[in-house]
Parts: sequence; structure tokens; C-alpha cells
Amino acid sequence: MYLKRILVLGASMVALALVTTSCGSTGGPSSSASPKGTVTVASFNFSESIILAHIYGGALKNKDYTVNYRDKLGNREIVEPALENGQIDLYPGYAATDLNFVDKRQGVDLEAGTDAATNVQKLNARLSSKGIKALDASPAVDQNAFAVSKAAADQNHLVKLSDVSAVASGWTLGGPPECPQRPFCQQGLESVYGLHFKAFKALDAGGPLTYAAFKSGAINIGLVFSSDGGISANNLVVLEDDKHLQQADNIVPLIRTAVANSEVSALLNSIDAKLNTPDLTAMNKSADIDKQDPADLAATWLKNHGF
Repeated sequence: MYLKRILVLGASMVALALVTTSCGSTGGPSSSASPKGTVTVASFNFSESIILAHIYGGALKNKDYTVNYRDKLGNREIVEPALENGQIDLYPGYAATDLNFVDKRQGVDLEAGTDAATNVQKLNARLSSKGIKALDASPAVDQNAFAVSKAAADQNHLVKLSDVSAVASGWTLGGPPECPQRPFCQQGLESVYGLHFKAFKALDAGGPLTYAAFKSGAINIGLVFSSDGGISANNLVVLEDDKHLQQADNIVPLIRTAVANSEVSALLNSIDAKLNTPDLTAMNKSADIDKQDPADLAATWLKNHGF
């Protein structure tokens, strides 16, 4: 997969040590801890993760917990071990990516599939002995997806990937250089959907090269991330993965069991129930394209949804 959240394994112990030295608490610890306790919430190095961390943290703060933030703490090789070690208490995870990460660390075959609840169940089986649990998966998802221009979607009546079969033979697919050999990219489009394109153009994984190629007309369909703010900013449409090619990478909070009392768990689960991909995409656009503060976007979402 080309998920922006999963990186090469084997980060050094020096990098892990940065957990306690490089990332201050942007929320600022209170002068006196709440009787309910302190929760340290971390995020990865991209806007979506920061927004989600501040949604979870802001809701907890509004319930009188003391909340410290570790924004942009690092990649998963730093953040997940920090959760295991108790250096942080909570981070917004992704059901398939986190399961694949834990599987790799444990030296077993990757088992993430297309059902988010099953991915979470497997994840909890791996994490229970580490004092960590994954809560309920949200309907909001950030995973590999394929997009076309709105004009092409309207002209060719494209809603789902299966619809592309009518035009694929005359189209150019865009994606990262390894896409033709990957089961979640061109290889999967061929084997699962029977889509055989006229050509392939090597670009990036849902980044600026891909968006530029759409604008220039160099590609007709391209790999993107489903909640990327650049989708709407570039007037693109994500096609429904109606045959379930992609693994289910729904948003899911990962939390230390020592912190996950009934109130905290119920609160975070109720937040996840109200998160959705369109809202997440809109917030990502506001952060990445319009340059709004992720913490402010989180606060607005909490207010609008009664948290």
C-alpha cells in the first residue's frame, strides 16, 4: 500500500529518544492536574493526525481531564512504541495500517482486510498484552483511492471503479513508480476490476505531481488518499471501491488501557461515531490548502457536534 502513515520499519533508538526531547506540549499542561487525571495525546507529522488528536484531546479537556499534546511527534516507529512505554496515552490510528505495523513488528503475515471491525478485533488481539486497546473504528477513512476529474466523472457517468471499464482502454493511469507491481494499485485494478489502461504514468502517491498531471491532462485517473484536502481543491471525484480492493483504514483511537476508563472510552467512541470522511476531507483542505490552524479546526468540529 502507499499509505502516508506507514514508513520503513527499524527506526533507531536515538529517534525513539526524541519522544521525550523534541516535541513539546502545544496544549500546555495545567498548573494543577485534574482529579480525573492527565491524558497525553500524540499525533503524526501531518495535518489530519493533528486535527484528530485535538478533537480527541479537546473533548477530554471539556470533560475536565488535563490534556497534554505531543503534536508532530514523529512517524509510527516513534509514536506506537511511545504508547507501549507509557510516554503517551493516546493517538489517532488507522485500523489497517496499525494492524499491519504490529504484524510486521511481531514477524507475522499481514492480516489487514477490507472490514474495519475485523481489523480492530485483530489489532486488539495483538495489543492486549501490551496494555493498549483500539476503540471503535470510525466511518471516517483515509486509505488508497482512485480519483478522476469531476468533468470526466460527469461525462462518463462514473460513480464507482467498476464504471471505469467502459473507458479504461483509452485512459492513462497515474501513480507512484511501483504501482504496476502492487496489489493495491494497477495490479489490483487489473485483477479485481478487469481494468486495462492504455498507459501508465509514474508520478507520486497522491501528491503534487499527481494533481499537476490531472491539471495538464497527462492522466485520466490517479491514486490519491481518500481524505486528502487536495481532492476537492483540484475538483476531483473519488470513485467508490465497490469491489473492496483496498484494506479498511478507518480512523480508530489507540489508547493505554490504564487510561481507557468507561467515561473516556464512551466519549472517544461517540466522537468516532460522528466523524465521517467528507468532514475529515474538508478539515484537511482547510489545514493544508487554506492554511488554517488544525487545533482551531478541531475546536470548531467539537463545538458543531456537541462535544
